[in-house]
Amino acid sequence: MSNGLVVIPTYNEIENVESIIRAVFALKEPFHVLIVDDNSPDKTFEKVELLQKEFPSQLFLQVRKKKSGLGTAYVHGFKWALENNYAFIFEMDADFSHNPHDLAKLYEACQIGQADMAIGSRYVRGVNVVNWPLSRVLLSYFASVYVKIITGMKIHDATAGFICYRREVLEKINLDKIKFVGYAFQIEMKYRTYCKGFTIKEVPIIFTDRTKGQSKMSNSIIKEAVFGVISLRIKKLFNRL
Repeated sequence: MSNGLVVIPTYNEIENVESIIRAVFALKEPFHVLIVDDNSPDKTFEKVELLQKEFPSQLFLQVRKKKSGLGTAYVHGFKWALENNYAFIFEMDADFSHNPHDLAKLYEACQIGQADMAIGSRYVRGVNVVNWPLSRVLLSYFASVYVKIITGMKIHDATAGFICYRREVLEKINLDKIKFVGYAFQIEMKYRTYCKGFTIKEVPIIFTDRTKGQSKMSNSIIKEAVFGVISLRIKKLFNRL
């Protein structure tokens, strides 16, 4: 029985999903995988169902009725992980922008290093991003600077989506209060963890942009992040977070 669950949200990831699942299961650590699929038009979930026959005790699938945002997919996965008694819960993208081999680093930071949240950070040691245009790098980097100024968190990569949580963090945070879905979701989870006094550690990784499939980035996600940070800070000031 594994004590670590990797939650991977998918929407039209038919080109990546089998490879990412096999990559996780090829690791030395016996991680389990939960795919949370938003009823992908390309039938990503059907590929997962086929793989479940090969990995019946390691691979799990939750199919939602429609596309409802990255944040809600993760919250769905977190609740499932808690119900099924996992001690360490991971966030990871399906598109190989997060290297599955780095799961071991995040796991070690929480299991041995006593971190409550371990962040796979692109910016803790310089800028470690591959295949992104300069405009995207600058947007991501200065978004984290902006978050640091507004919230006071000493985190270099506030929008990172490669995370390991101890279950105690997710139990303490009221997951039903999580409101944001994109960049702002990642910021909100870190800020709520920070405000609860948990130990956060950044682990350096190299982030590589996807080579298959399409990015889910949009102007609405960026706008949500900009104004969402201010909203979180105001709620904290008035004890309403």
